[in-house]
Formats: sequence, structure tokens, C-alpha cells
Amino acid sequence: MVNKIIALSLSLAGAAQAQIQEVTVTAQRSPSLESKTPVSMTTLTADQLNAAGIDTPGAIGARVPNVELDYATDGLRITMRGVSNADTTEKGDPSAAFLLDGIYIARPQTQNLSFYDLERVEVLRGPQGTLYGRNTTAGVVSVISKTPVNRFEAWIATEIGNYDSRKISGMVNLPVNEMLSLRAAMSWNRHDSYLINGLNNGRALGKDRDDVSARLSAKLKITRDATLVLRYDRSKVDDNNDSYVPDTNFYHGVASGNPLPYGSGTHTQLTYGFVAPNAAIAPPVQAHSYKNTSGISADLTLDLGAATLYYLGSHRNYDHDQLANFYYRVQPALALNVRESFLGDYTQNSHELRLATNGDGPLSAQAGIYYFREESKQLYTFRDLDLIGLPPYYVFDHGPTIATSKAVFGQATYRVTDKLRATVGARATNDDKSRVGSTNFQQAAAFNPATDFKLLNDAAMSTHQTTWRLGLDYDLAPATLLYGAISTGYKAGGFNDGCLEGSTHLGLSCPAALAVPAAALIYQPETVRSHEAGVKTRFWDNKANLNLSVFKYDYNNLQLSSVAIVAGAPRFVTSNAGEASVKGLEAEGQFAPTAHDRFNYALSLLDAHYVRYSPDGVHDWAGNKLDRSPSSTLTLGYERGFGPVSAGVSARRSASYIIAVPAQLLQYRVPAYTQTDATVRYRPQGAVWSVTARVKNIENKVHPVNIDSFGMLAPSDPRTVDVRLDYRF
Repeated sequence: MVNKIIALSLSLAGAAQAQIQEVTVTAQRSPSLESKTPVSMTTLTADQLNAAGIDTPGAIGARVPNVELDYATDGLRITMRGVSNADTTEKGDPSAAFLLDGIYIARPQTQNLSFYDLERVEVLRGPQGTLYGRNTTAGVVSVISKTPVNRFEAWIATEIGNYDSRKISGMVNLPVNEMLSLRAAMSWNRHDSYLINGLNNGRALGKDRDDVSARLSAKLKITRDATLVLRYDRSKVDDNNDSYVPDTNFYHGVASGNPLPYGSGTHTQLTYGFVAPNAAIAPPVQAHSYKNTSGISADLTLDLGAATLYYLGSHRNYDHDQLANFYYRVQPALALNVRESFLGDYTQNSHELRLATNGDGPLSAQAGIYYFREESKQLYTFRDLDLIGLPPYYVFDHGPTIATSKAVFGQATYRVTDKLRATVGARATNDDKSRVGSTNFQQAAAFNPATDFKLLNDAAMSTHQTTWRLGLDYDLAPATLLYGAISTGYKAGGFNDGCLEGSTHLGLSCPAALAVPAAALIYQPETVRSHEAGVKTRFWDNKANLNLSVFKYDYNNLQLSSVAIVAGAPRFVTSNAGEASVKGLEAEGQFAPTAHDRFNYALSLLDAHYVRYSPDGVHDWAGNKLDRSPSSTLTLGYERGFGPVSAGVSARRSASYIIAVPAQLLQYRVPAYTQTDATVRYRPQGAVWSVTARVKNIENKVHPVNIDSFGMLAPSDPRTVDVRLDYRF
């Protein structure tokens, strides 16, 4: 079956250039043509990623309907169909899962990895709880690297651009013998800060880049029926997290609780000129952010005849050393400079064993078991809060924080007729979470029992959830697929800082005066029920295609996070937002009228709002929009070939949307905007080299991508220009 799919894909790809090429995907954990996969999804191939200059996940959103991917100072923020997550701490979980070669990457800080030597990126919209598990209420971003092949191939690419941008990437694939193939790839990226230091104090700001990544892969044909792929990757990122400006660079009226956007111009918006009232005693320091990540994985495939057994296992490490300056608003009209240091260490292990049927019979099925465990330790230290009555050092010393997830799952598709298929799937998940640590009020950097004191942070919880999917898909015509599904999703619950009365740990007790009620300490799992229908069709002699879907979600206990004052001190608090409703429409496709011209488009319409939510128990936000949920987005692109020259332009128009800070009752409106990118490529016929010139954000307009509880605003990227030289051996 797999060979037939691949053969059909190659046959279509080799057809007339004017036709739309097929793409083979693994969205349902087995190879299938994207046009025959009954899931709302967008696939970006390696060629598309390279042509558009997309070398990080944060750049994907401009090409995908109803998706926002933003890289803030605290990690990658994924929003799909209006559903997102703001808790990027060790106790939080995303609403959309991020996968690298099938491995779940838990921490948002390590998700904005460099893209290099990739096969494709699959973006699945909507709950994927049956096959992908917890924390997929919004969807899945699946990054798939190239696997070693049994032939020699190699390439190298270099880039230069404005902001002193410099990039080098390369790959070499070596066939050792008929059984073993090896592949090595690397990427080095650097550019200066996009921000402007208006204080002229010599301090380098963030929104810079300095990272190097490498991946080693081996493919071993153990027997005719058994194949093992081993991968090892490592990344070193040395940038800094002073990647923000005060929200007052973009908004008036913040102090009055009614932020209003104003057009101050890109240069002003990107300029950090804030002088804190405590600057004399708490001067800004030179920030840094040193991240090291590594991972090893094993992917085993064993053909048993009637079925294939799959094993996928991984071990990953991540450590982070950070020093940052915070624009820290403590009152509506008062902001301080607060110096923060952070040390974190994270380890995760995952294992999945899955059995899938083979053959072309009327029934295809798969079932498996899954295990995941993450353990971490963190030390947060905040200075310079003396003016609000806190001791000179305000410290969070946490660890171990442990999250364990176990699941059993299965999904089956039955061919009712030659054209009609029915799918049923379910997944039962058990999650256990725990964390011990303390909130310390210290007079110096080191804790002194004689002068300092600690508040216990101690919480544990277990949750169980069963998610399911019922679907039908029907071949209306050979090139037209109709599908519909009802499915559910689940995002694990968690806990805030504090302890329950009577608990003891680390030699600390939790008396009634310091205890946190269980309802405030623990927040509940987030659940969703989705109804979706769609059509995927190709027409005009395969010169055009259309993927259209409509959907409706009902969310319960939507998790929202922000900083709030608890027991006189700022804490990062997550709470459940009651109910939310999401409904919308998506349409995307391509049109190739000639062998030299190609148009592409993506349209989304969205209504995502709270049905029942009060952020403080007094104010009613029912009817308010969810964060990052523009009512419409439209992307249009055009490519044209001129012999050895090809050129393309892509523009995305987004309607306005809201970024809210519930704890402060603030709602920031991000005005509507348009961003346009253009590319020109020159490759002589038969040449092994090519030159590509690109410009992103031709308008040179920026907008907020994240605003936190302190008033720190992360802006989007300004105009960038680069030239890339590729050489293939």
C-alpha cells in the first residue's frame, strides 16, 4: 500500500509542470496523499520552506490559515483557531503539540529550533487527541527531517543580509553499504538585534540570533523486514532575552486600563528608551540567554506480514542560563527595572509502541501504548523589588517538577463501500504531576535562615481523560474527497504556587495562614469537543485545487495565565475560563494556469469568544474575543518562471485581534496589518548552484506578538533582506 502511494505521488509529481503536485504526508501516522487525508492541514515542503526563507517555526504562521506562531522571550507561542497558551513555565503545557520526527517537545523555549535539512512540516488544525495525545486541543505542528538514503548527496548554502545576518548550512549523505546509510547536517545562524538602544549606554538588546545546530542520522537495514533509524541532534543558542519594548511604545492609556494603539512609527516602536525611577540603584545589566539542547531517538520498523510494529523512543536534555532586565509595571503608572536571573535543567524521556495493519483489505487499524516523563529543576531570582515592599531578593527555588503521562490508544477505519469509509478511535490517558519548592524572601543572593524566610510550594495531581474521534469520508469523485468528524481533545490540568493546609516538605510546613485553597492551587484540565466537515478537490485538469473546511468547537475550562499579586507578592497564576466557543471556515489552494505561473491562496474566517468567563469574579468577559483570533486572514501569492529566473511574492492580510492580560483586566487591540514578502531566484539550466534574493516585510511595519503582565511587549520583525547561495554536489 505504501509503495502504491509513493508511486502515485511520484507519478503526479513528474507530470506536466502546470499541474499541482501531490504531497505524501503522515498526519494519520501512516503514509497517505495529503489530498486523500481527511484532516484539516497544511503541508510545507523543503522547497517551499527554502524559497520563502522559513528557517524557524515562528515564520510558518504567515503561510497557514488560522494559525499564529510567535516567538516571544519565553518561547514559541502557537495559536490555532484562536486557542493558545501563555504558561510557558515548567508547570505549564501548550495547547498545540510540537513534534520533531514524531517526538513531543515539551518546552516552548526549545521549540523555535532552526530549520535545516527538512523533509516537510505538517500543520494539523483541530483536536488530535486520539493519535497524538494530550495537549493537542488546538492542533499539532509536526517537523520531519530527512532520513538517510542509499546514495551520495551533499549540499552547502550560505546567506548574508541586513542586521549583519550570516548563515551557513550544509548536509552530506553517505551510503556505507547496502545495509547502512549515514547523514550529517548542520546550521549556523547569527544576526544583530532588531531593537534600538535609545539610552546609548552600550547595552546590547535582544531580538538577536546566535545559534548552531547539528543532526546526525543513521539508517540501518537490519533485515529485509526490519529498519532502524537513529538520530542525534544538538543545539547551542547564545542570544539574550531582552527582546521587548515597553507597551507604551505602541499604546496610550495603559495606566487608565484602556490601551489604545497609536502609530508611532517603526523606528520609535523598536526603540528601548525607558529610564526606570530606580535606575540609579538598579541599573540595567548586559543580558544573556544560553540554551543547550540535545536529543537522541530510535525509530524501529518491523514488518510482521499482516501488520507492522513500530517503536519510537527518545531521550532529550535542555539547560538554560539566563540574565535579563524586566520592564516591570508594579502599578498602573509605575514601572521599575527588575533584574532577573534564571537557571533551569530539564530532562524528558518518551516511548511509544504501535502496531498497524498492512494490506488493502476493508479494515485498517492501529493501536499502541505511550509513556512520557519530564523532570526539571529551576531557580528564578528577581532583584530590585524593594520599592514595593519586598526584600532585595525574591527567589523561586523549584524542583523536582515531574510530569508523567501514560496512554493506550487505537484507531480503525472500515471501508463500508468502495467510496465510503468510517473511522473510530479512542485514547485513554493518565497524567501525574508534582512539584516541590519554595518562594524565598531574601536579603542577599544566598539564603540566610537568620534573616530570610520561605513559603512552601508543594502540589501534586492526577488526572484521567479519554478522548475519541468518529469520522466519515467519501469519494464524491476520483479527485474530490468529502469528510466529517466529531472529536474531543484534552489538555492536562496543573497547579499554581502555594500549598494546601497541613502539607509539609523540604522541612517547611503549610499553616492555615499561608495555605492556598485547593480551588486556587489546582486548575482543571482543558477539554474540547469539535465538529468539523471539509472537502478536498482537484479540478481544471489538475491545474487547481481547493481544501475547504468548516468547524465548531465547544471548550470547557479553557486555561488562561498571567501574573497576579498573591499574598502581597507577584505570582504566575493559571485559572480556568469557564466556556468558550470557536467556529469558522478555512479555504486554501493553488492554481497553475500555465507551466510558468502559479497562484496560491489561503482564507480564514473565525469567531472565537468566551461564553462564560470572569477574570476577577466581578467583570464579565462573556462575548469577548479569545487572544490572537482575527476575524479574518487572507494570504495571496504568485510565482512566475522566466527561464533560469523565478520570482514570487506573498502577502498576508490579518484583521485586528486582541491580546489580553486577565489579571490586570487589560485588553490590547492589535490593529489590522498586511505583510508582504518577495523572492527572486536564479539557477541556470543544468547548474548545480543557485542564487536567491529575498525581502521579508516589505512594508517595514511591526506589531505586537506578545504582551505580558508586566507591560513587556515583544514586537514582530522589521524588514529583512538576504541573499542565499546554494551549491549541490
